Amino acid sequence: MVIGIPNVGKSSLINALRRQHLGKGKATRVGGEPGITRAVMSRIQVCDRPLLFLLDTPGVLSPRIESVEIGLKLALCGTVLDHLVGEETLADYLLYTLNRHRLFGYVQHYGLDGACDDITSVLKRVAVRLGKTQKVKVFTGTGDVNVIQPNYPAAARDFLRTFRSGLLGPVMLDRDVLQSLPLAAP
Repeated sequence: MVIGIPNVGKSSLINALRRQHLGKGKATRVGGEPGITRAVMSRIQVCDRPLLFLLDTPGVLSPRIESVEIGLKLALCGTVLDHLVGEETLADYLLYTLNRHRLFGYVQHYGLDGACDDITSVLKRVAVRLGKTQKVKVFTGTGDVNVIQPNYPAAARDFLRTFRSGLLGPVMLDRDVLQSLPLAAP
């Protein structure tokens, strides 16, 4: 049985083992979001000699997440659907984390003038740079005016996708936790 948190590649591992040992294609569906595997289905053969079967399982999380920060880190890793937390909230936490660890790859990637702590400003620049804007009709006392407004949710989705695909460079979300642990004695 292959068990793990959502969206870490359990189904991909089963498919890779099957491909390597049997030369056969996919036996389980995979996707870049949690919730693709919804139930423990039938056993999947991954090897002839020795005869080996595996069960794919839906991802499991602890029933109690200790803090909001741990929850946000898990969400950034894609263990829950983004819209359940909010794409802009996740983008804001990602920006905070990148700046806190002095990882400014986003500045270069999006062609920004410099590091910034304001997620609204960053998403506005991302949206404009990527052409993710929308025309909005504003009703005023003197008539209607069309205004170009950044599509903040689309910019936040792009910011998250860019992070998850590694285009912002290597990022360790638990760097501060690891640095606070005592070193093991030799």
